[in-house]
Amino acid sequence: MARDVSLTLPPYQRIPEAGSNSELIEVPIAKLQPTQCCVGLAEVWARQEDFSKDSRQERLDYLKRKPVPLVRSAAGELWMVDRHHRLRGLHGLDPHATAWGYVIADLPSSKREDMLRFLQQQGWLYLYDGRGQGPRAPEQLPPSLMDLEDDPYRSLVWKLKKEGAIKPQAQIPYHEFRWGAWLRRRPLPPFSSRRLDPALATARNLVCSQAASSIPGWKGYKRSCR
Repeated sequence: MARDVSLTLPPYQRIPEAGSNSELIEVPIAKLQPTQCCVGLAEVWARQEDFSKDSRQERLDYLKRKPVPLVRSAAGELWMVDRHHRLRGLHGLDPHATAWGYVIADLPSSKREDMLRFLQQQGWLYLYDGRGQGPRAPEQLPPSLMDLEDDPYRSLVWKLKKEGAIKPQAQIPYHEFRWGAWLRRRPLPPFSSRRLDPALATARNLVCSQAASSIPGWKGYKRSCR
């Protein structure tokens, strides 16, 4: 079990990757249960713009290469442990859209409280709101992707990762939120998910600094940080 250095979160199990033998299932996005309270809307809007250029089949082909890790209850309910931004973007365009997923855990219970307890034990819940306040009680998780709040710091980290200032860490749950929590404790100019530019230069220097070196995904002062 790894321990996080930037947020007061429980120890976590890494998210299992989809292997060549993993069975992929097609699922309606509207039926997936989120495991976090917020998203960075800047990333959601970018995903939405990309999806808007594709046909339904092109979207499905792409999503098959980016399957969603799922935890399934005995009643067949599916909890998504990743891909919230991507699927929130698509769901906003097409409420009937489907995605591909793979089951990483099958639980013998159909009770919501048992599902939440298991997810929390794995470190697969993010219970902080869009202002970084929490943790909330697991029972307060939004029931739908469309109900997730906006966290501008998550948007900022998405942009920094897109620029190459932070390395992806796909199997660490809520990796970008951990970086966002670290930045939230540093002085930044006012910004929003629609206006990230005012904070980008300062944030870039911070995530590339030695002070951030203990956080997974740190790259140091390389070309992408200049």
